[in-house]
Amino acid sequence: LILLHIPFFSIPVVWTLTNVIHNLAMYVFLHTVKGTPFETPDQGKARLLTHWEQMDYGLQFTSSRKFLSISPIVLYLLASFYTKYDAAHFLINTASLLSVLLPKLPQFHGVRVFGINKY
Repeated sequence: LILLHIPFFSIPVVWTLTNVIHNLAMYVFLHTVKGTPFETPDQGKARLLTHWEQMDYGLQFTSSRKFLSISPIVLYLLASFYTKYDAAHFLINTASLLSVLLPKLPQFHGVRVFGINKY
């Protein structure tokens, strides 16, 4: 709603920006930030794991993980529909979706691509 009040943004631009901002925020909070914001009794094991890796004790395909995987897909479908599948918006939305869905796959659990965020 805030982006809709900016006069020179069209509706397709607003939906694309909403999708990209949401996916960027979820990537940072779920897949980049490590550790816990409070003291845990795990003797420091959680300090090397991202929030996504700590969630549900590392079990895959739980209800909370499914919800957090489905929500960017639904937002992607809405953004694609409201941008009328324009090629530029579609490419940006698809790249944004892939950048947030690939780290959620079980094959990437604990993997640091190119050593980024290793420590």
